[in-house]
Amino acid sequence: MEHPILTAIRRAGFTPLGWFEPQPDDKIPHGARFVILIGNAGPDMFRRFAHERDPQRDAMDDWTRDVVGSLARDLDATALYPFDMNPPWPFLSWARRGGAGHVSPLGLNIHPTYGLWHAYRAALLFPVAFDLAPQRPGPHPCEACAAKPCLSACPVAAFDGTRYDVPACFAHIATKAGAACMTRGCLARHACPVGQGFAYAPAQAQFHMRAFLKARQEA
Repeated sequence: MEHPILTAIRRAGFTPLGWFEPQPDDKIPHGARFVILIGNAGPDMFRRFAHERDPQRDAMDDWTRDVVGSLARDLDATALYPFDMNPPWPFLSWARRGGAGHVSPLGLNIHPTYGLWHAYRAALLFPVAFDLAPQRPGPHPCEACAAKPCLSACPVAAFDGTRYDVPACFAHIATKAGAACMTRGCLARHACPVGQGFAYAPAQAQFHMRAFLKARQEA
């Protein structure tokens, strides 16, 4: 039987992506004794967002604050968000601590189940520790992937295994030549064989691509 805290997170439309008991080096505030990272994996969270807000107009960050804030109050937790700090909270480092995967050649976290099709939306900080078995990320799937199709799928070679050429990516998707990326989502992500069953549906992929494009245009 799943722990009731994890069940409550799933019922809210989010996926528990990792958890750990923080140590001083983790730089977790508020004297928290347990951290659970939550986000989207597959379509569930976006489905709830699209039902409650207008994806053509509303920001997911605002909706996340509302929904996760309410969830945190119900669970007697404090919520931290990856989009609320500058510099941002070290969510990828926390993912390593929480057994939530490895760093892929694209620089994104690759989860053993969800592959590249997940994202962190918040960290829930609890004043008490829970009896949850530590997660193990397992072997790094990219080390056994000889072809590494993710590095050759990008039409403008924005990834080379060590860096992400954001200007090249942006310049491409801002033109008609980038229509496939804007319609399907990042082609490099699609090329990864891990977690394909959780790939975003077109509406979800298009929402995130529009948000990325808008953010770059306003930067």
